[in-house]
Amino acid sequence: MPEIDELTQLLDAIKATLQNGSNGSDSRSKGEKREGPIEQMVNCILTAPNIFVYGVGRSGLVGKAFAMRLVQMGFQTFFIGETITPIVKKGDVVIVISNTGQTMSAVQTANISGRVGAKIVAVTGNSQSKLGHAADIIIPIELVRDRNRREYAPLGTLFEDATLILLDSVVAVIMKRTGQSEKDMKQRHSIMV
Repeated sequence: MPEIDELTQLLDAIKATLQNGSNGSDSRSKGEKREGPIEQMVNCILTAPNIFVYGVGRSGLVGKAFAMRLVQMGFQTFFIGETITPIVKKGDVVIVISNTGQTMSAVQTANISGRVGAKIVAVTGNSQSKLGHAADIIIPIELVRDRNRREYAPLGTLFEDATLILLDSVVAVIMKRTGQSEKDMKQRHSIMV
């Protein structure tokens, strides 16, 4: 069944991204490890005074879901474009999500934030895009494209789903690193009246 093959490819791509992103090894010297992009992103989140997230459309919804989890873990986190978002400053981290990496507002956000000294993390389906070139850290979500994809997962669906799963995995890594539990996060969860 083609849809099962598509799902399998998607999960394999996410798995490869997680493995390559967190366990980067370098041939420069024997046994020396270098940080992969996911490890770099996690370290930026753990050390930045403020975390900003940006995306447009469904990528923005994925970004808001990630930002919400960061808030629930106690991080000072904002979504760029909301009326109460403060300005980005030197030392902050800005995570920009864009499948094409060419969305004008995403590229502008990365460029402006980079100019003020923020660390830019691009989560993109196109590492060679304008967004990729503006980023300090690139988290590639580059999926195999074929004809059946349009029928079963139109437009950016695979990218958005893969990004959501990847960023939720990053949440799990941060929870472990900071010793937080679901109980800790629930204490910061918004209460709907």
